[in-house]
Amino acid sequence: MRTLSVAALQTTPVFRDPAATLELLRGRVLGTKAVVPDVDLLLLPELHLSAQPRLLDEQASYPDEVAVELPGPLTEALGEIAAEAGVWLVPGTVFERAEDGRIHNTALAFSPQGELVARYRKVFPWQPHEECAPGEEFVTFDIPGLARVGLAICYDGNFPEAFRQLAWMGAEVVLQPTLTTTSDREAELVLARANAIANQLYVVNLNAATPAGLGRSLVVDPEGLVRRQAGDAEELVTDVLDVDAVARVREHGTAGVSRIWDQAKRLVPELELPMYARPE
Repeated sequence: MRTLSVAALQTTPVFRDPAATLELLRGRVLGTKAVVPDVDLLLLPELHLSAQPRLLDEQASYPDEVAVELPGPLTEALGEIAAEAGVWLVPGTVFERAEDGRIHNTALAFSPQGELVARYRKVFPWQPHEECAPGEEFVTFDIPGLARVGLAICYDGNFPEAFRQLAWMGAEVVLQPTLTTTSDREAELVLARANAIANQLYVVNLNAATPAGLGRSLVVDPEGLVRRQAGDAEELVTDVLDVDAVARVREHGTAGVSRIWDQAKRLVPELELPMYARPE
């Protein structure tokens, strides 16, 4: 049996202080390891390390002020934290300054040896409110012997193509760091379940705690059943995922009857997908 022990830290940053937030993160990662000694992977919310201000605070120039080049000193520090704790670390997302000067909202993943193994730039920024440049590709990484993990960020969940592409790339678990403090949080929770059902995979949707976000993080299984759901305050959400359940559900069907993923794969040779065309 392949099992993946995950810990999702629904928390808040030290607002407007990335350095203090990073130092706080170091202690919390080690504290989580002490509470959950067998944890394989630790996840944090969207823009946690950039210490994003509250939604209604003035922040127009903030991404430009705190954007970092990747890799760089931040990834070195995060690699050290991952290695010290001996965990796969997905420390949410940061504002990344690309070589062309554009700023991206970027998720990072580190191995227990401290290696940067994945970097994903959010393909669907929350427009028009989020001015980050969109990324151009989806990203997965492997935890050898346990799972293939896909990365999505917050508003990506509103676009079913994102999760379908990750599933097509072999993802069995999708990590979705989120920063939501608006009234559409309920819709996001519905979409997290829908994306899990349509692609028959696990979804770990982690929001920031109040007052940074509305919390209500959740873990959804490949049949769309909610395994864990947090409140709105700071909380450590833990679960042990039966990764083999992905193959079981895809083979035998959701509730033993709906073989969605099997049918989708069989359609590809017969039907050109996706049914979009670029404008001439």
